[in-house]
Amino acid sequence: MTLVESIDTARNALEMRGITKIYTVADDVVVALDHVDLTVASDEIVALVGPSGSGKTTLCSIAGGLLSPTDGSVVVAGKEISDYSGRQLTEFRRDSVGFVFQTVNLIPFLTARENLLVVDEIGRRLGRVARDRADQLLEELGLADRAANLPAQLSGGQKQRVAIGRALMNDPSLVLFDEPTSALDSNLGDQVVHLIRNEMKARGTAAIIVTHDDRITHYADRTVHIEDGRIAK
Repeated sequence: MTLVESIDTARNALEMRGITKIYTVADDVVVALDHVDLTVASDEIVALVGPSGSGKTTLCSIAGGLLSPTDGSVVVAGKEISDYSGRQLTEFRRDSVGFVFQTVNLIPFLTARENLLVVDEIGRRLGRVARDRADQLLEELGLADRAANLPAQLSGGQKQRVAIGRALMNDPSLVLFDEPTSALDSNLGDQVVHLIRNEMKARGTAAIIVTHDDRITHYADRTVHIEDGRIAK
């Protein structure tokens, strides 16, 4: 690798090269991703748009280490993860990536603050440092007065903000959002996307947002279209 290539890689949160993902279902071979190339800069927000079954979720799952590619190279924050073992991928997800799922997936019997602290409990166990970070994130997200509330006591928008805070607890290089506005009305959806952009930009954190929502593309730095497992040129 040349010095120029090394510098360029350091500036990117994500580099995917020739990513192919093939599933075998019964006797059928399904090509979910077909030689996909995608680069996301260290502070870039990318909206990933495409119809159902186009490969959006598979692409994000590979970028986040939830799936391994059949072929190709994945580099996240300078780390080549394509050939990581299951244990290495678990550590990578814990330390380097944040996830915000469509269904939010908050733990119903934990408070908003405790839902953030779960990240530390299964991770580095930083104790007071983690508690201070959780309190800071809740304050920044406008949830300081909701820290002791259970998910059932929060609105849809507040739950999304807790999920965003949880995704930021490990100070990730890349955050992956799966349809973050799908369960929200237009007003709340706009507020959440505005919040996502502000939080990512304030931290210089990269994000990929999987969406069908045209509102999100206005807040993204770039929109990438995917169809039939290929990035549209």
